[in-house]
Amino acid sequence: MVQSVRRAVLMLRELAAEGPGLGVTELARRLGIAKPTAHALLRTLEAEGLVMRDRGSGRYRPGPGLLQLGNAYLERQELRTRSLTWADALAARANEAVWVAVPAENRVLVVHHAFRPDGAVQILEVGATLPWSTCALGKAIAAFLPGPRRRELLAEEPPVLTGSSITDPAVLAEQLREVARRGYAVEDQESALGDAGIAAPVFDGSGEVAGAIGVVGPVERVLAEPAAEDNAVAVRETARNLSRDLGAPRGTGYGGRDGWDRA
Repeated sequence: MVQSVRRAVLMLRELAAEGPGLGVTELARRLGIAKPTAHALLRTLEAEGLVMRDRGSGRYRPGPGLLQLGNAYLERQELRTRSLTWADALAARANEAVWVAVPAENRVLVVHHAFRPDGAVQILEVGATLPWSTCALGKAIAAFLPGPRRRELLAEEPPVLTGSSITDPAVLAEQLREVARRGYAVEDQESALGDAGIAAPVFDGSGEVAGAIGVVGPVERVLAEPAAEDNAVAVRETARNLSRDLGAPRGTGYGGRDGWDRA
């Protein structure tokens, strides 16, 4: 591992997590490096457009170069590209917003967002990340990961975003078993109060879980019957069709055969 590259990546992550930006001294402290080293890294990143310095406060923030890199990733992300039509169709069928996400360490990254088709003002969530344990998308992915990786996730301390966030690993493990059995996951106000989601895993040509697709919206609409059952059916059917579009073998992953039971 190249130490300078790793430090630069950690520095970008610290800046991404801080809205107001950070100064050289604070960045050096957080990374455990000398102030001159932090300053040299920042100057290099600034020259490449990856960070920018506020002339008034002297604080550094993420730069426009990161947006270019992020857009390049999205344009070449196969699951996102393949999901565009399927997500729009699911949004129209469920009359709810649809998110597509991929795993990102112990979180999920939203790579596509199809707006709810009612004309209401909505905020684009592409690029948002959520802890895997607090959303249906994350649980749909985690349930079908290889056993060792799934156990790693369950061994970590679950974050708390709302009073409904689940913090008991045993409860999360049981939820994942149920997801693997029925083929879809449910979230009930675990990421944000009043919001809910239903998501299903999407598999690639190798049979591995590539991400998840799901509906998100107000809990009183998404999880109220009979809408909840209709949404679950629609989400799972869409995920299966999207998986086939990615080349996944028929039946891959569902019923726990390729997910929970895999060592």
